[in-house]
Amino acid sequence: MALTKEKTASVVNNFGANDKDTGNTKVQIALLTERIKQLTEHCKTFKKDKSASRGLLKLVGQRRKLLKYLQRTSLETYRALIKELGLRK
Repeated sequence: MALTKEKTASVVNNFGANDKDTGNTKVQIALLTERIKQLTEHCKTFKKDKSASRGLLKLVGQRRKLLKYLQRTSLETYRALIKELGLRK
């Protein structure tokens, strides 16, 4: 369940400096968040799909590592991104 090209492009445009800025930490975290939302809905529907559940946990861990890096390097950007994505309410 990968993201569509249109959804990926819109996320990159919203969080990146330009449309080619896919390596930016903010963009990577936003893309992971979108994939996590999709997989969460999938796992709610198909409870016995253990490979999807494992993939979801791997994505959450990867996003957590990137968030820790962003918090360590730029606290203001971290706080703004958390608020914009709606994480940690």
